[in-house]
Amino acid sequence: MSVLRRKSIETVLHQDDDEDHAHLKKDLGVKDLIGFGIGIVIGTGIFTLTGLQAKENAGPAVMISFVIAGVVALLAALCYAELASAVPTAGSSYTYAYSTIGEIFAWIIAWDLILEFALGAAVVSRGWSGYVAGVFGLPSKWFAEEGSVVNLGAIFIAVLLGVVAIRGIRESKWVTNGLVLIKVLVCVFVIVVGVFYIKTDNLVPFIPPAQHSESTGSRLTSPLWQAITGIEPSTFGVAGVFVAAAVVFFAYSGFEAVANLGEETKKPARDMPLGLLGTLAICTVLYVGVCLVVTGMVEYSKLSEGDAVADVFHQVGLPWVGILVGIAAVAGLSSVILVDIVAMGRIGFALARDGLLPPVFSRVHPRWGTPVLMTSLTVGAVALLAGFIPISVLAEMVSIGTLFAFVVVSIAVVVLRRTDPDMERPFRTPLVPALPIVSVLACAGLMASLAVETWLRFLAWLVIGLIVYVVYSYRHSHLGTRGSGPVLTPTPFMGEPGESGGAGGDEASSRGRAPGASAPDDDGRGGVR
Repeated sequence: MSVLRRKSIETVLHQDDDEDHAHLKKDLGVKDLIGFGIGIVIGTGIFTLTGLQAKENAGPAVMISFVIAGVVALLAALCYAELASAVPTAGSSYTYAYSTIGEIFAWIIAWDLILEFALGAAVVSRGWSGYVAGVFGLPSKWFAEEGSVVNLGAIFIAVLLGVVAIRGIRESKWVTNGLVLIKVLVCVFVIVVGVFYIKTDNLVPFIPPAQHSESTGSRLTSPLWQAITGIEPSTFGVAGVFVAAAVVFFAYSGFEAVANLGEETKKPARDMPLGLLGTLAICTVLYVGVCLVVTGMVEYSKLSEGDAVADVFHQVGLPWVGILVGIAAVAGLSSVILVDIVAMGRIGFALARDGLLPPVFSRVHPRWGTPVLMTSLTVGAVALLAGFIPISVLAEMVSIGTLFAFVVVSIAVVVLRRTDPDMERPFRTPLVPALPIVSVLACAGLMASLAVETWLRFLAWLVIGLIVYVVYSYRHSHLGTRGSGPVLTPTPFMGEPGESGGAGGDEASSRGRAPGASAPDDDGRGGVR
């Protein structure tokens, strides 16, 4: 009954083998995974954070901040790739933690991921509403970030994309891939056009000299490391580059959502590593290119804090390019919301399947093959948050949540190498344990660059999660109630007579291949053996 009880790798691998039970549809390939990855990564970060962080913390060196954040994400991605290819499952880092360092840590990381994806979707929904209002001149009373009683635009887009997510993973990938194509093409176009308007004088000094912060706020608004060391708050300089890196890490947050799609991938052993690493490679190149254009076209102190990418073209006399950027922003933000909702549904599905949430949330629609109840709950929560609560001040919490998840995954790789050295690993993280240790230290370094108040909010959220765990999840966990952690498979949503989940769908029907049994060639894990 220990809170450190673990779910066996064999149980995870075979938990959806029983053909009498419904499970998530395997309908994704490597291109689809990269599409989902780019869909959630390229969005608010590049369209809003570039100008803000260049103007307030890093100057032209904001491109270095994006590189630093990208390197940290890459280290974590290499760790994710090993686990995602060997243990393809919904739940991502939650499941990896459950199989390595224990249930309590798995719950904490799942609670953390709920914060990351739900809050991220709500923030981006409000951003989407603002962009649309600007393009079409819609009334600020119903669409603006500030001054509106209810943000109808944010509610509309959350519900619309929620319907797409509920309808099926195939429909979600079609919509996501289309939106990704639009915004990638526009980003490339922006770089190609903007490079001809770069003035080298705007890039000097590349790293502006450090300045004492003029903020009169308390230590709560300063980075954690400054508050601990007692150093006076400052902006720019090398420290400013790292502060900007911690904030723009938001631009990379969510790429791990690809790992949540392991059970829906045709050949996860081959495609999951390619999907994760391909996403980061493409996004980092586009980010650096856009940063170079933005800071090279206009002096960093004159950048717009809200829509820098579009505004720089207005400043150089090319407003029509700004319109294209607006189109890309709308497409980019739409895909981020959709992938956030899809990922949240899979996390809740995994939690309910293990008994940590009520079992009703593990039910899968018999025709659409999606966790419809969990996804619907997610859509409702995101719509309420986006419609009624201005939560842009909590954007940094998405970064701290993501970085915390990366720390857990990096540790899990090292633990599994020791506890299960013979496990089949189609992709192996290089230089273990050195690389995962560097990943942990790098993530911790960026977390220390976030504000003290962000840490306090994050800790408060974790305390709430621990209360939920003690009150419900600990007592209902299948590992606790059944002891050995049997193979558990989801029941269909509103199953027909004769299907599991309908009449007669008892515990005995929740059977699976015994641990150690050989898997058939077409079990969906495919790829390199």
